[in-house]
Parts: sequence; structure tokens; C-alpha cells
Amino acid sequence: MSLSVLILAAGKGTRMKSNLPKVLQPLGGKPLLAHVIHTAQSLYCDQIVTVVGHQADLVKQCFASEEIEWVEQTEQLGTGHAVAVADQLIKEDHTVLILYGDVPLIAPATLKDLIGLVDEYHPLALLTLNLDDSTGYGRIVRDHHHEVTAIVEQKDATTEQLAINEVNTGIMAVSGKHLKRWLGQLDNNNAQGEYYLTDIIAMCVADGFTVQTSQPADEVEVLGVNDKLQLQNLERRYQRLLADQLMCDGVTLADANRIDIRGPIDAGRDVFIDANVLFEGHNRIADEVTIGANCYLKNVTIEAGCVIHPFSHLEECHIGRDCNIGPYARLRPGSELADEVRIGNFVETKKARIGKGSKVNHLSYIGDTVMGRDVNIGAGTITCNYDGVNKHLTEIGDRVFVGSDTQLVAPVKVNDDATIGAGSTITKEAPQGELTLSRSKQVTIKGWTKPAKN
Repeated sequence: MSLSVLILAAGKGTRMKSNLPKVLQPLGGKPLLAHVIHTAQSLYCDQIVTVVGHQADLVKQCFASEEIEWVEQTEQLGTGHAVAVADQLIKEDHTVLILYGDVPLIAPATLKDLIGLVDEYHPLALLTLNLDDSTGYGRIVRDHHHEVTAIVEQKDATTEQLAINEVNTGIMAVSGKHLKRWLGQLDNNNAQGEYYLTDIIAMCVADGFTVQTSQPADEVEVLGVNDKLQLQNLERRYQRLLADQLMCDGVTLADANRIDIRGPIDAGRDVFIDANVLFEGHNRIADEVTIGANCYLKNVTIEAGCVIHPFSHLEECHIGRDCNIGPYARLRPGSELADEVRIGNFVETKKARIGKGSKVNHLSYIGDTVMGRDVNIGAGTITCNYDGVNKHLTEIGDRVFVGSDTQLVAPVKVNDDATIGAGSTITKEAPQGELTLSRSKQVTIKGWTKPAKN
């Protein structure tokens, strides 16, 4: 049977106390709703329908690149009403999987198991959970044969029903044909005056069908988010899940509770990551890489054997084998380091290609530069690549030595084996194998005295 995924994401999220809709609040660096959409896509479903309400245009704009059909719920009259507004898009020959935009960590394997329970003779499958404290949840009511007969919401439950610890997660898979029919039978005759989607459970039973159930492997899969406290608690649990997966893949973490991961990490063998490292985007880390404490990495590729010292900031760059970076280094987008390059403390690079074995050890800026092999850049050197309007290229050949406190004013070229004297401002091409410098004559003023206080 074909699969449609229906995501309910219309709520305002008043308890978030935020101008941002609840489903756009970030978890692991991306919106709550993005987690749900990407999980739905991993199921290779035929259709994703998302019901939006509060700030609908903003929500749709955030996912403009995704293949999603949108439905607006202008009034929030309960989960049954939210599904009903999408009735015209529900296909009778599809299984409809109902998810929630504020329940971000449901696992694809759990959903596949749930979907697999739906067939011609079992049109409804429900994801349930057993909790020690079931306060606030709808209770799963079963008969003496342990068959599900209904779901009773907290406000409508009897004292006996309140003692039930099996609860409704809200996630279900339903035959489209039966769902459309049951939605037409919903009413709001209950304590909250809302249309409960859960009422279709009793309708299913009344039609002579057995309701199938399954449970997630971990409670975290079905935890929802209603306020910033719950969001933070879920963030920490999510980060620990990601950290655990890294360790299962062979990465050594100095402290699994002090790492932030906001995108996929491809890590090799014997990688060591110290405390308080933050990853964004997609990072690729080869074997035997060490990353020091308090580093930031975004969309970085690091080849084998590199050491990234503490407090270094790397973004959109490629680092060759056996490089040594930092501490306090900043590699900006477009930086490409060949093997065995050394970038030292308080060095910034941007759109720079640096050849094998070259060194930029201290207090330098190298931007819009192509640098050869075995170059040594002295402390305080900068490439003056910006003229106030345009960027210009600095070319540095192989085995060049640049003395400290040098300014290379682009566009400029320093040829192979050249030496640049310390304190120089280079504006013209430096010839191969020669010493080039620009330096004012040193003068001593005899008889000069220091000024004195009046």
C-alpha cells in the first residue's frame, strides 16, 4: 500500500514565549519540524502533507525547497479537526501516517514497524508508551482480552482510567479509506469541546476491527516540546544520543556531555575530541585526528593525522594530512591546506591555498593567496588583498621566506626561493632567489631628551 505522511504543525506554542512558531524552534541546529520532515522523507513516502496555522507563511517559507503539500488550519479545534482540514488530500488507497511537528526524534525504524501493522484487516495501528507517571496523557483502554477499545483523554478519564500507565503518543498509521469515513463522524462532545482524533479508536473497534499497537525503543522518540525548558531537556538528550553514536563508531570523547553536534559527522578511527567542541553542517574527519577543547568546526574536511589545537575556528575549509592548527587559529571559507602545513596561534586564513610543508606560525592574515611548498611566513605578516572595492590575489612560490611584519600588497607575486626582509611593504614582483626589502633608513637623533611632566 502507498504511504502518505500527515504532519500536524499548526500550534502557536504560547508557552514558548517566543515570536518564532513552536515548530521552528531549533533542536540540534535545525527546526523541530525539519527533523520530522526528514524522518518522513527517509520512509520514501509518496506524499507529505503538513497542516500549518500560526505564522503559516513563515513556516512554509522555511521549507520552500521541500516537496510538501501545505494545508492551513485557521482555527485550532483539536487534533481531529487538524486532520480533517487535510481531508481532501487524503488518498483512500494510501496508508496515512500521522506525525507531529513538535515531536522531532521519532525513529524511522519505529515508524516502519508501525506502518507494517496496517493491512486490509487491521486498518489502524497505534504507537503507545508505558510510563510510571502518565499524568497529562490520553490513556489506552483495553478489555479483558487485552484488546484496545478506546483512548480516554486525561480530563475525561475516570479514577480507574487515570491509574492506567499505557498512554497514547498520538502517532498512528491508518488506512486512508477508513480514516476519511471516521473523520466525518467526529464530534466535540467532551470536556475540552474539541474534536479528538483519538475518538477514531473506538470507531475502529465498533466497526469490528482490532487496533494494532507497537512501542518505541526509547521514550525520547515520542517526547514533545511545549516550552523552552522541555526544549532544552530534549536538546541535551538528543546531543547525548549523537555523542553515543560517535563513540559506537569508534570516536573517543573527553566528555560525552560537553559536545554539541548540529549536523552529520563522518569520523574515522582513533579520532579524539576534547570538551566543548561545537560542530555545524557536515564535517568529515579522517583517522587519528585530534581536536582540542573549545573548537568550532563547520563543513570542514580534515585528513588523517591532523591536530587541531584548542580554541580554533574552522569553517568551509579542507585540511590535508598531518597538519597542525592553532591554538586560536581561524580558517575561513575557501582555505585549502596541503599536507604537513602548520597554522599557528592567532593566524587567520581566507580563500587561501597553502602548499605542503608551509608554515604560518604567528599573528598573520593570509587571504586570497596561492602559496607554494615549504614557505615560511614570519610573525605579523599580512596579505593586503582588498583595495576598498575589489579583492586581489597574492602569489607566493616554493621555499619563500617572508620576514616578520611584512605587508604583501596585492596583486603581487613572490617567486620561488625569494626572501623578503622583515618590516617590508612589497608592492612589486619579488624575483626568484633574491632578497627583496623596503625599509626606511634608521636614524638616531643625538641629544634628544624624553619629555617630562609639567
